Amino acid sequence: MALIVVTTSPRVAPGLLAPAAWQALSRGRVLTGTPDHPYLPYLDEAGVRVEVVTPDPGALARESRTGTVVWLAAQDGDEDFMRAVGHAAISLDEPPEIEVVPGSYDLPGARLLDLVQVMDRLRRECPWDRKQTHESLVPYLVEEAYEVLETIHEGAYGPPLREELGDLLLQVMFHARLAQERTDPEGTAGDGFDIDDVAAGIVEKLVRRHPHVFAEVEVSGADEVGDNWETIKAAERAAKGETASVLGGVPMGQPAISLAAQLLRRAGRAGAPAALAGDLAPTAGARLFALVRETQDAGLDPEAELRAAAREYRRRVQQWEDAADTP
Repeated sequence: MALIVVTTSPRVAPGLLAPAAWQALSRGRVLTGTPDHPYLPYLDEAGVRVEVVTPDPGALARESRTGTVVWLAAQDGDEDFMRAVGHAAISLDEPPEIEVVPGSYDLPGARLLDLVQVMDRLRRECPWDRKQTHESLVPYLVEEAYEVLETIHEGAYGPPLREELGDLLLQVMFHARLAQERTDPEGTAGDGFDIDDVAAGIVEKLVRRHPHVFAEVEVSGADEVGDNWETIKAAERAAKGETASVLGGVPMGQPAISLAAQLLRRAGRAGAPAALAGDLAPTAGARLFALVRETQDAGLDPEAELRAAAREYRRRVQQWEDAADTP
């Protein structure tokens, strides 16, 4: 006969099973070795009787040889146990057929639920994580963002970029977890929020700023998308009562080269006279500002250009150090 193994995902709400799983659960005696399996109450409500037994690989393999047995696997997959069942089945003269039926599948993004659980536990149980604040985490947020930038500049688009993006994602999750603690169970205290609020906010913003995707607006190309984006942002700032300046929202704390480039780009897009940048006080900063403008006028990214020059300088210094160390 057969052994049917039904697996479920801990990232899917209990009780949500694929049709194939419901069919499998009606084909024979249903067993599990997990007395606190979250699906048991839902299966009982649906009239599916599940027997909780002590896991015995040999006994399960032998019983499956004479009848159909359904094994409701633990949500970690019961891998070691199922491996033992497989070895026990192979040792039989007439091994049963073993079929795995996925009862629920992870949707894209489901592993983010694991990150939420891990972050919650770290905040409760790790002394270092417990003592952190929004302010204490700022250096790590900046550092992780720059490490992502460096990985991209190096062209390491595989595992290195994946790892650095994970480190950056942790910072977002950490700040959201801190904010969650400022909210009571009813969600009414202070200015708290959680990671779902963060995700909901960016989803709403993306939908609102892409009417050519989520509404009936038609665009001729990427340039018009950019123009619409700025128009929508201006309307959002006005709705919040913020200054209607074209430079509104420019983060003044970013690196100076990037800051100068963004200010020039925003002002230029709004039609600000070029002369506004031409008669700044004769300082070293003014000369750097003019060089940023000149670089942008040439169609280049001043931040990327300076970073490339810095990397080349680093390479030359390293060569000099290697030569100095050579006997």
